[in-house]
Order: sequence, then structure tokens, then C-alpha cells
Amino acid sequence: QVQLVEAGGGLVQAGGSVTLSCAASGSISSFIAMGWYRQAPGKQRELVATIGSGGSPNYADSVKGRFTIARDNAKNTIDLQMNSLKPEDTAVYYCHVMVPPFHNYWGQGTQVTVSS
Repeated sequence: QVQLVEAGGGLVQAGGSVTLSCAASGSISSFIAMGWYRQAPGKQRELVATIGSGGSPNYADSVKGRFTIARDNAKNTIDLQMNSLKPEDTAVYYCHVMVPPFHNYWGQGTQVTVSS
């Protein structure tokens, strides 16, 4: 069993920055993928950024160059640094972990609102 607890988010002006952090507990040492997704009102949940077991990050085209995902092995956290935020980045952001054999775990979600 894996538990994910998110922190960060809130209201920020366009062009500003926010850092989201996800603390993971449980059996994630052999994870397949860890990362962040988001869901805006009336839209489907979409990938923002992930890190595979090989360590290479993968970003949605809409956030490349603005967002950075980082994993802290010692603290078991997954951080998402979000810079140059735009109103279209407004969404509920979810932490995600996939562990063998392809079990998916989600955090409770944290709201990020970017005002123009």
C-alpha cells in the first residue's frame, strides 16, 4: 500500500511560481513511474510531468521549459517546481505513483489557481 500526501498550491498571479511537494510512504522503492497530473474544470486529467525508474523526466509540451520535476530519494518526495505560470495552468494537481505490478496510487489533489 502506498500513501501520497501533497502540499503546496494556492492562488498565484500569472508569471509567478509555485512549488508542489508530494510525500510518499509505503513500498515505492521499486516504482515504475512517479509524477504529477492535473485536471481543469470540465477537462480530463492530463499528464504534467513524470519520472520513470530510469530517472529521465517526461513533460507535457504545454509545460516544457517552465516546470521541473524532481525526486528526493532520501525524503521520498516528488517536487514540481512551476515557473512562469499562466491562467491555463489553473487546475487540481494530483501526485501519482505506479508500482509493480502496475498498481496506480493517487494523492488527494491540491488546487492551483493562476490569476491573470
